[in-house]
Parts: sequence; structure tokens; C-alpha cells
Amino acid sequence: MDPAALTQRAEAEGLPPLLAALWWDARGDWARAHEIAQSVETADGSWVHAYLHRKEGDLGNADYWYRRAGRRRPGVTLAEEWADLVRAF
Repeated sequence: MDPAALTQRAEAEGLPPLLAALWWDARGDWARAHEIAQSVETADGSWVHAYLHRKEGDLGNADYWYRRAGRRRPGVTLAEEWADLVRAF
């Protein structure tokens, strides 16, 4: 999905779970985003979960979830990673 299209949506209803998590994150509701991401037990769910812990500043936990996703912590900004995640889904 295009990141601009996601940010322009008025609500998360109808979005797939991981895009809904990223929608809530963009609106500052980290807890709701985290709740959704941790319920998706796939590599993609682990990637969003990792991003959220990175954003929280818990890098050890983030690195655990990046490993679960088969990824390494990226060297890009949080905003760039958010956009990469949105484009991936």
C-alpha cells in the first residue's frame, strides 16, 4: 500500500491487521498497534513487532523480533522503516 494512502485513511476498519497496526502507530497509539502486531504470528507480524519495539527504544527486544522475522535491525530512520512496512503489505 502507498504510505500516503494509509495516512489519509480516516479509520483502520477494513484494513488487514498489520496495516491496521501501522495505521494506529501513525496516530500515536503504540499500545493498540503493539496489541495487533503481536497477535499476528508470522514473519511479517514479527517485523512489525520489531519495528514497534525499536520505536519504543527497547532495542534488545526489537532485535529479538527482527531475528524472528528473519531480518536485521535496519539502518534507516523509523519513518523510513514505517513506509517500507506499509509498502510491503
